[in-house]
Amino acid sequence: MTAEALAAPVLTHGRLLPVTVHFDDLDALGLLHNARYPVLVERAWTALWSELGFGFDGDWEAAGDACNAVKELRITYDAPVVRPGAYAVHLWLERLGTTGLTYGFRFCSDDGAVTYAHGTRVLVRLDATTLRPAPWSDAFRSAGRGLLRSAD
Repeated sequence: MTAEALAAPVLTHGRLLPVTVHFDDLDALGLLHNARYPVLVERAWTALWSELGFGFDGDWEAAGDACNAVKELRITYDAPVVRPGAYAVHLWLERLGTTGLTYGFRFCSDDGAVTYAHGTRVLVRLDATTLRPAPWSDAFRSAGRGLLRSAD
């Protein structure tokens, strides 16, 4: 972890979604607890996919593309978050495969200018009955293409 947060490039891909850090998200030292970052990122993704028409109501059989599991999570903590308040998560897709995807994220200031943590997460789409990998739907792939980071 560095003493100063890294400056973020201008947003050229993906989406920036607001998140709120609450007092009880902080650890005993007054820092955002390391386990809270992935939770806040997941909440941002849930809001974005819901906005794009892919929600989850608790029925795995009907969940479709929302029936997925995390295969890998990597996160680097760049600078500490030291107070509750408004922040943002910058989200994008790195890769959209047949049954899996890799998304990138930055936990950042509410304007996206300062990065506090960044990482990637790999998801695998599952068949709700067999829990084996299954292909993403055409609708999901279409929505996901709009989030892909180009080779910039």
